[in-house]
Amino acid sequence: MDEQHDSTSNDELYVHHSFTADKGQNPLRVDKFLFNFLEDTSRSRIQKAADAGSIHVNGLPVKSNYKVKAGDTVELVLADPPRDSEIVPENIPLDLLYRDEHVIVVNKEAGLVCHPGHGNYTGTLVHALAYLAENLPVGSSGEERPGLVHRLDKNTTGVMVVAASELAMSHLAKQFYDRTTQREYIAIVWGNVKEDEGTITGHIGRSLSDRLQMAVFEDGSEGKHAVTHYKVLQRFGYVTVVSCKLETGRTHQIRVHLAHTGHGLLGDPVYGGRRKIGKKALSEASLALVSGFSRQALHAAVLGFEHPVSGENMRFEAPYPTDFKTLLEALEKDG
Repeated sequence: MDEQHDSTSNDELYVHHSFTADKGQNPLRVDKFLFNFLEDTSRSRIQKAADAGSIHVNGLPVKSNYKVKAGDTVELVLADPPRDSEIVPENIPLDLLYRDEHVIVVNKEAGLVCHPGHGNYTGTLVHALAYLAENLPVGSSGEERPGLVHRLDKNTTGVMVVAASELAMSHLAKQFYDRTTQREYIAIVWGNVKEDEGTITGHIGRSLSDRLQMAVFEDGSEGKHAVTHYKVLQRFGYVTVVSCKLETGRTHQIRVHLAHTGHGLLGDPVYGGRRKIGKKALSEASLALVSGFSRQALHAAVLGFEHPVSGENMRFEAPYPTDFKTLLEALEKDG
């Protein structure tokens, strides 16, 4: 599914977003279709845009009840041009674990978006990096994601490496492509994971029922090959702490794979689900922390890679963020 932010005009209208429904798309109302992709936008606003003739399918305006089908190109067109894609440096504090002229290693906090996108035109990691270092490499894709060779979801915390030179960009990108980096994540998941360790294998691709979400396709008919290795670290009955090591790096991989096994991440608003916990199972403090955990409980704890210039094997660990640490301490206190 491709998203574009081109300033192509059509009778003084500008295309702000363009989505092409892929072959797995079942007939779906255009307002629901767009709602799946346009974050921070309500269906009522999309419907009003349709009423104003701003929603086009295959070049023609449609009403909000139009059924999108496979192959349709859906566009949001407006009279004003889309925002300038230029990255304006912003003085956003970052927790730096390491920095030299080629690489920057960051401990990303929850809520920080990695790069600009719809609803997040400012205040991203990329804007902070632009303030921190000049002339960050953009990479071969040409997208406005200078320095980024990998990313973490908005509410996933932990260690990330950023390329600060063209040499580092190509070298690090190859390491991630060749899967020679070492990545370990710590997740708190619902339920008591049965096996002490194991491997989850299943193709990951866009869900056929909700194109904003990812899903596992076991027969490989959809999506891309994905492998996650896990190991149980602590058991608390209603939740389990697991270490996850990635063999591949698909979108939402850990969140989707663990949810597929019936152990969605605590606090995950998309894949986690909710569980009813008996009041006597946990102390009031732990129960409040478990029930109130407001993001996916996922932390990128370790990242290892080869320095692009010196060849040195580098390994970085990011300490648990406060909410993660406080929850674990409360659960451990319960015994």
